Amino acid sequence: MGENIAFANPEFFWLLLLLPAAILWYIFKREKFSPTLKMPGLSGFGKSSLLSKLQALPFALRLLALAAVITGMARPQTLDVSTRTKTTRGIDIVMAIDVSTSMLARDLKPNRLAALKGVATEFIGKRPNDRIGLVVYAGESYTKTPITTDKAIVLRALKEISYGQLNDGTAIGMGLATSVNRLKDSKAISKVIILLTDGVNNTGFIEPKTAADLALEYGIKTYTIGLGTNGNAPSPVGYNADGSFRFGMRQVEIDEALLQEIAQVTGGQYFRATDNDQLEAIYDEINKLEKTEIEEIKYSRYEEKYRSWIFLAGGLLLLELLLKFTLMRSFI
Repeated sequence: MGENIAFANPEFFWLLLLLPAAILWYIFKREKFSPTLKMPGLSGFGKSSLLSKLQALPFALRLLALAAVITGMARPQTLDVSTRTKTTRGIDIVMAIDVSTSMLARDLKPNRLAALKGVATEFIGKRPNDRIGLVVYAGESYTKTPITTDKAIVLRALKEISYGQLNDGTAIGMGLATSVNRLKDSKAISKVIILLTDGVNNTGFIEPKTAADLALEYGIKTYTIGLGTNGNAPSPVGYNADGSFRFGMRQVEIDEALLQEIAQVTGGQYFRATDNDQLEAIYDEINKLEKTEIEEIKYSRYEEKYRSWIFLAGGLLLLELLLKFTLMRSFI
């Protein structure tokens, strides 16, 4: 009678065992009480009428009516289930990205900045229920996108990030302070900054420790990531005649002590990524640490279908009575 049919009282189907018992009783009764008349031949009686061949029809209708009643007693229902999800604990996240010259180093493939953008794109795709913003910094900092639920805008802005948009340098304090400014008025229960750098703070008018204290004051957790291999890495050391960068081996210097302190003060964690795989694993770890709570609400609507079975049983019984007292009256 339709899809998603369920029965509220399926135990009543055991009563269907009465049907074969009733059939056996009917056969026994018919054979025992039917009169027999022995004749030397049947030529004088002609062919049996069609009605005489359908003597069992009223009984069959009665059995079908009983089966319909039993099915109705089992209470067939259609079940319609709808689900609605609601974010009960959203997270606002700002990703602070270093775009200094050293981010073009090739110890990550194809370079640090491109590797970061690829991993960050995957990270954003895994946070469908959170608001995300982007802050870009080098010798200065600015907000690339404010926190928003529109992931298309964030991903488009992330793709546009490149070297040369800011004065060169590494102003970690500025990048962190700008990120705090984006989150300080947020009403989210959880506020997070993911700050990535590959160098040492060497410019900016806000000290990183001051910015960390501001993050703590506003309840903003900061995860810091030091990006770069251990030892030397092929990095930009000058310009070629055509204006492209000339690369040479340079010592990788990351102020890990400062990044660890920022993370500790704000309740976050510090990570070190020396290759593409580690960088991806770090963002996966942060994704696991910062879980958005989702409440799933299910609505179930039952529609009773037993009435149609009862009406069917009534119709079959009525048809049986009509046959018994009209066309088949002489056979019963």
